Amino acid sequence: MTTVMIQRKWHTTAEVAEMLGFGLSKTKALVLSGEIRSVKIGRNRRVLPAWVDEYVNRCAADAERWAA
Repeated sequence: MTTVMIQRKWHTTAEVAEMLGFGLSKTKALVLSGEIRSVKIGRNRRVLPAWVDEYVNRCAADAERWAA
């Protein structure tokens, strides 16, 4: 029997906060300001995994620019 691993397509702001090591308030502020892209589905905000990576890569690029 083969086990199929299903990966989630969307993350909640709480899950994103956990991934980034941020507090929920800071993560919600980043989402609402557009720093982390999201979509509103009903009453909830959801974030694609690629959008979390996009935010991290942008922060890393900014850090490299300031270090140079």
